[in-house]
Amino acid sequence: MLKKRDLHDSHTLFDLMTHPDVFPFVRQKAYSYEEYLFLTKQTIEAEEQGKMISRTITDEWGSPIGTINLFDINENTGFLGTWIGKPYHGKGYNKLAKDAFFNELFLELGIETVFMRIRKENVRSKRAAEKLPYCIKANEIRPFVYRQLNPNPDEEIYDLYEIPKDLFLFHLKRIELDEDMSAMEA
Repeated sequence: MLKKRDLHDSHTLFDLMTHPDVFPFVRQKAYSYEEYLFLTKQTIEAEEQGKMISRTITDEWGSPIGTINLFDINENTGFLGTWIGKPYHGKGYNKLAKDAFFNELFLELGIETVFMRIRKENVRSKRAAEKLPYCIKANEIRPFVYRQLNPNPDEEIYDLYEIPKDLFLFHLKRIELDEDMSAMEA
């Protein structure tokens, strides 16, 4: 489902990223394959320096279908950036990728809070975020961060969502308890 970024996946990922339904919502935009390759090299280097965490999302056969990243890491927090190629929309990959990534971030890498900035017009991404039981809309509870994303109050572009480690871990525990109860009832 997830693997470390690899230059060998760049051509497939670039082709998927340039689809008009995907490209507007990608944070690291590249307008040519060479530029995408350069950005991927920079991403790998930034991860080695602890500035970001980046994974390639794969399908059941290990083929690359998108990326999931934690940008702007600061004091055990960061901003999530995810995109999945158009042919894979609506097939459940987004939730699976996020669950696997959050497991790694919170349980292995010491991240405490993941923020998501989502364009107000990006209904698809907002809907996906709001389906996550461990995600909360944070426009009002994190006003300082919200204002950083939207410095002009007359032109608010982004909604802010937050995934705190404790809420994610509570979600995992609840799943575990539900599974235990189901097993006892069987």
